[in-house]
Amino acid sequence: MLRLTDAAVAHVKKIRERENFAGRGLRVSVMPGGCSGFSYKLDFDDGPKPEDVVLELEDLQVYVENAILQQLEGTVIDYVSELQGASFRFSNPNATGTCGCGTSFSA
Repeated sequence: MLRLTDAAVAHVKKIRERENFAGRGLRVSVMPGGCSGFSYKLDFDDGPKPEDVVLELEDLQVYVENAILQQLEGTVIDYVSELQGASFRFSNPNATGTCGCGTSFSA
C-alpha cells in the first residue's frame, strides 16, 4: 500500500491549515505526461469518490483511485527540505524508469 512519511503528513496538514482546507483529504493521482510517461499529482479533495480507496493517516484521509493502486503499491511519499528547495519525493518500487528531475516515471 501507499505510505506517507511523518514529514509528508505534517507538511500536508500545514498546507491544509494555511489554505483553509479543513476537513479535506489528500488525493494522490497518477496522470499521463512528463518525460517518462506518467507524473504524480497531489491535490486536496472534499471527499472520496466511489472508486477510491481511503487511507487514514493520523487525522488525514488520503484518497487513491482503485485503478492506480497497482502503480503505487509500496510507494513512499516524503517531504524533503534542502538548500535547493523543498518538495514531495516519491519512492516508487514499481517505476521502471524516471526522468532526471524525478517528477515523472514509467511503469
